[in-house]
Amino acid sequence: MDRIFEEIRKLAEIPSYSKHDRFVQGIINSIDEKIIGQDEMLPSVNRLIKELGFSRETIVKGYKDLISRGIVEAKNRLGYFVGNGNTGQTLNVALLMYNLDTFEEQFYRNFRHELGENVQLTPYFHHGNIEIFETILLQIKGKYGMYVVAPIPHPKTKELLETIPRNKFLMFDRFEQLDGDFNHITQEFGDASYAVFSKLAPKIKQFDEFIFYHSANSLDPKEIVDSFKKFLKEFSIKGRIEEEYLPGSVEKGKVYFTLDNFALWQIMRDCKTQKLKPGKDLGVLSHNDEPAKEIIGITTFSADFSNMGKMAGHAVLSKEKIQLTVPMNLFERHTL
Repeated sequence: MDRIFEEIRKLAEIPSYSKHDRFVQGIINSIDEKIIGQDEMLPSVNRLIKELGFSRETIVKGYKDLISRGIVEAKNRLGYFVGNGNTGQTLNVALLMYNLDTFEEQFYRNFRHELGENVQLTPYFHHGNIEIFETILLQIKGKYGMYVVAPIPHPKTKELLETIPRNKFLMFDRFEQLDGDFNHITQEFGDASYAVFSKLAPKIKQFDEFIFYHSANSLDPKEIVDSFKKFLKEFSIKGRIEEEYLPGSVEKGKVYFTLDNFALWQIMRDCKTQKLKPGKDLGVLSHNDEPAKEIIGITTFSADFSNMGKMAGHAVLSKEKIQLTVPMNLFERHTL
């Protein structure tokens, strides 16, 4: 019984959890962690009041909630017992992503496949908007057995993610620091992008200027911007950052780098229109690889999103601890 009380008490660390939330989730966690099993007796209302200091109304309401969900059974004059032992959450996964670009679809498809048919997966999209991110997290709180989240770099993110029980949380894609240990399969952009630029330096130096199209209001990782500036300085390469690519402005002798696929395809279209050959007349570098870029021959650096999806699916099913920074791969092709 003491371990059940401890599971409930530890949820006091989550600011957004009411006493009702802590009680219900604590019982669910105790079942999921095999602290108590099917048909075993749960603490009485009086014992819970004594140990936790919660009101009788909170405890009774919490048990009613668990009974309505089939997790707990009430037996006349005997007390409360664990039902079939299935909390209904271990096979119900919430996936919170930026959007469904081609590379993120690679993650999704492999994640979905790895989970298998017996796991219910519900995707949500925050589009890099912290208000949408917060609204979704509030709406899905306590409703899933696992939360797989791509966080937003924002001052509020840490507080919002701290509301998710650590044993039900997996961070993926971008890394945001939280207190204590937590599971993650994430990218590192600073050192990784600098290493890519450095490896490509001999090719970049064959051209007159290195141009990075980046908007301060975009979702581009800011670490890549810092690495770009550091690379220009340390390798004595002429370069600049521009807010956006203007259609028709492509020039011979430049290396164009963008994280925006729309700008990338416009650059490639302009090259064709002006009969400029990428890799010879100018250079083109992109981020986040996908089949179309491979087929066309665009030089790209990227994490392996397909493998990231497989690893995330395995981590959810196995419940094993994982703290992994995935490598950034450089795919040198025709354009640079």
